[in-house]
Amino acid sequence: MSVLPNCPKCDSAYTYEDGVMYVCPECAHEWSVNHDNDIVNESLVVKDFNGNTLNDGDTVSVIKDLKVKGSSSVVKVGTKVKNIRLIESDHNIGCKIDGIGAMKLKSEFVKKV
Repeated sequence: MSVLPNCPKCDSAYTYEDGVMYVCPECAHEWSVNHDNDIVNESLVVKDFNGNTLNDGDTVSVIKDLKVKGSSSVVKVGTKVKNIRLIESDHNIGCKIDGIGAMKLKSEFVKKV
């Protein structure tokens, strides 16, 4: 039995394999490791509502009406958001929405266009 590497982000020993990626169940960090246990890709992996991997610069569509905190405005279903930025946070998409301005979205409420 092979020994899996600790999470490079939080040093958790409870990592597991998911296909070619390693996953940390404590901090949800995903990374891949080559045969010499060198970290190959420690980039942020963000998936949309359907499980599609999102990248910086993608266009997404909102799948649910979202209230804007501190305002009476609402981001309506079907609103397209262009040129997203992925960030490490619980709201893992940074973007600008026409008529509302800069805000952060959760990837679970968008789908890739």
